[in-house]
Formats: sequence, C-alpha cells, structure tokens
Amino acid sequence: NPFLLIVLKRYAIGVYPDNLKKAIMGGNMTEIKARENTESATENNYQFQVGDLAVYPAHGVGEIQAIESRVVNGEKHDFYIMKVLENGMVIMIPISNADSVGLRDIINKKEIPKVYDVMKVRTDGVPAPTWNRRYREYMDKIKTGSLYDVAEVFRDLSLLKLTKDLSFGERKLFDTAQVLLVRELSTAKKTDEETIISELESLFVSDSLEN
Repeated sequence: NPFLLIVLKRYAIGVYPDNLKKAIMGGNMTEIKARENTESATENNYQFQVGDLAVYPAHGVGEIQAIESRVVNGEKHDFYIMKVLENGMVIMIPISNADSVGLRDIINKKEIPKVYDVMKVRTDGVPAPTWNRRYREYMDKIKTGSLYDVAEVFRDLSLLKLTKDLSFGERKLFDTAQVLLVRELSTAKKTDEETIISELESLFVSDSLEN
C-alpha cells in the first residue's frame, strides 16, 4: 500500500522502498529513530528545500522542516522531514521515492480556476450503486493527491448534502476533502481560509435553491 504510514515515536514514516519496508516491518524499527548521530543531507540536488511547502497525498500541505540521512539495514537513505500544517503530524518521506508517492508542489495559482471549474460541473451520470463502492472510489481519489480529484469528491458530497443528511462516513469524507481543498487553495492564493470557504459555498448556491 503506497500510503502506508507507520507511527514511530513522534514520526509517521512513509515507507515505500522494499528494503525500508523490510527493515521496519521486520522488527528493526528502532534503527531508524534511535541513531543519535543522524546527519543532515545535502539539499542542493533535491526538489524541495528546508522551509518549502509541499503536498502529501491524503494529508495535504506541509512544510519541509529538515532533510536528513538515516541508516536502515546498513544502507544510508535521505528523507524529507515534513510537518503537516493541519494537524502537526511529522512524516518521514524517502527522497528516492518522493515522486512515486505523490509528493508535489502547491498547485500553481494559474491552475486554480480549473479546480473551481471541476466543482461547477453537474452530471447526470449513474451513481455507484452502494455506499461502500462510492467510499472506495472517493478514497482512491483523495489518495491520488490531485487537487482536481479532491475537488470532485467535495463537489459530489456537497451536492449530496443538499438532498439528504450525510452519514457519518460521508461526513468524514466531506470534511477531509474540504480541509485539503481549503488549506491548499488558501496557501496558493495567499488568502485566509474563511475566504476560500465562502468561495466554495457560493459554487453550490443555485443548487441549494433548486432543492
């Protein structure tokens, strides 16, 4: 599972390469955190530098607080140490796998209108027959890390919310999608979250009047 997070003391570790996964799942968990002589890795050749903001799938915007080298199973690996802005969780992300797990830049401001366009789309497509299937589809979209996919989830659940009370599971997904959208959009637009929430709500005013 590319989104496996293993909590180790104060870290949540994104584990992806086989050798790292074997080291942790095989019981050698202390080696990652216990080495006190952790080195700071050279930053120059990496996509992100200390202080940069980035987006981690399903967790949202975070700040790269450090770039460190850790020894796992006798091999040296470099990690981004990223703190998620929403909840303060600290994630260790293997730099060699950063692209494949979906770590990316904040969306470009020029792309924001396209995200809003996604939420303006209204389709008459046949919905998934069961909530379980819809839940899997929505979670898969959130896990892609794409703000466009997150916008689709938010749109669908916002429209559903106008027709009925959301179930507990639906509400959790709605809240997750909203938090991911609002945080990244407010960061990209350099505005406050209340402004973004108002903009999102305005996209569904006409739908509310029809119901």
